[in-house]
Amino acid sequence: MNNKIVDFIEEHHVLTLATSKDNIPYCANCFYTYSPKYNALIFSSDLKTKHIQDVLQNNTVAGSIVLETKTIGKIQGIQLQGVLRQAINDVEKKEINKKYLKRFPYAILKETELWLLELSFIKMTDNRLGFGKKLLWKKQ
Repeated sequence: MNNKIVDFIEEHHVLTLATSKDNIPYCANCFYTYSPKYNALIFSSDLKTKHIQDVLQNNTVAGSIVLETKTIGKIQGIQLQGVLRQAINDVEKKEINKKYLKRFPYAILKETELWLLELSFIKMTDNRLGFGKKLLWKKQ
């Protein structure tokens, strides 16, 4: 993956997650951290939320991460696709928990589930590289 994409993901912390169940779309905003090891965004969410209930039926998701600016030459943002899942074993659960709590230590006070959004496609717009410049990445 292009380092500019990774740097952008690591500089930000709010993901707009888009889910769909029975052809009805839904969006939620989630605080995340990035794991290069899993090439995934890690975030916390309760099993009762609408977006997680949607994911339990359809774990293919989309999302975006954006820099909010009115300056055209500074516009940057990512549109992404991936698969959302929970940790598959205790080792993975411990690793992602440690990574998430390092970025958001106050999250230790709340009992929720951690989720991995394994990235499969990213389109980054970066006007700092030229108006409308796109960087694409797709999982092999």
